[in-house]
Amino acid sequence: MKIRKKGFYAFMNYIFFLTILMIGISCTIQNKKSYDLPPTIDPQFAEYPIKCSIRALEVLDENNVWFAGNKGMFGYTTNGGDSWEIDSISIDGQPLEFRAIATASEAVFLLNVGSPAYLLKTIDKAKNWEVVYRDNHPDVFYDCMKFWDDQNGIAMGDPIDGCLSILLTSDGGNSWRKLDCAELPPTMYGEAAFAASNTNISLLENHAWIATGGAKARIFHSPDRGKSWEVFDTPIQQGGKMTGIFTMDFYDENRGIIFGGNWENQDENTGNKAITSDEGKTWILLTDGSGPGYRSCVQYIPNADGRGIIAVGIPGISYSSNGGKTWQEIDQTYFYTIRIGPSGKVAWLAGKNKIAKMIF
Repeated sequence: MKIRKKGFYAFMNYIFFLTILMIGISCTIQNKKSYDLPPTIDPQFAEYPIKCSIRALEVLDENNVWFAGNKGMFGYTTNGGDSWEIDSISIDGQPLEFRAIATASEAVFLLNVGSPAYLLKTIDKAKNWEVVYRDNHPDVFYDCMKFWDDQNGIAMGDPIDGCLSILLTSDGGNSWRKLDCAELPPTMYGEAAFAASNTNISLLENHAWIATGGAKARIFHSPDRGKSWEVFDTPIQQGGKMTGIFTMDFYDENRGIIFGGNWENQDENTGNKAITSDEGKTWILLTDGSGPGYRSCVQYIPNADGRGIIAVGIPGISYSSNGGKTWQEIDQTYFYTIRIGPSGKVAWLAGKNKIAKMIF
């Protein structure tokens, strides 16, 4: 039997079209199932007293959680909070105040604020610590630290000599290089960052975003893991010592949210939250004049298409199911920081003298 080429090609195009259509329908069904979100949340809490102030939290999954705080204290659980291993670190007799923590494969890193700054690494669950970087500059103040993968990480701190303090590693955190000011956009006078929740940095793929506050509230962006940088303005409150962006999260390479406001007027909800859909180049204010005021940490709920958001701060915990258009206060308990587990159903929160697990 002979098949005419024209008819054969038409038949194959028809089969190809049907295949693509079925794949699209399948993905749509799967995505719709993944993106179901409750319009409201009635969370259940389990609280664990920890005798320090905690702003650094790392959640590997629902059961494995690390924290670090003041008084040199740090700790972890491997069983969802049923038990905790807690210890402290002092150098030259002085306990360190930790505001940043990060993990990479089997390694855990801690970074203190103030001078001297010590970046510490452990590979044996805190039995031994190694100082992998030290900064003795009298004005040094590191705010945040994160890793892209097991080998590549970044830490950031307040400006020195007119530029942000940025450290990079590409060997699993064994060594770190501080970027020269010639490699970075200059900062403005009075521009700095807030070590409020270890969320000044957001990383996705090869991208890095860094948020600032104070005299200017801006986003520093690198598309290539710190090799090159650009900076973008935002409409967040700025100009005062305690105004600006306190926290940031990106859902994907295009969509992100920034939050903050005025720490000295925490009820004020004007100009304190904004979203982007173009990699952080431009930002649109959210619910200006409504919704929550100051918040120190904001996080997207995984697998919710960027619609599920939780923000925490001293005034309480707020939830949005529609990408920040509207908000509800789900609890008045204050926390400094939050991380949501990969299932999107369990979150860990930390604050003054406490860690909590929130199930929703």
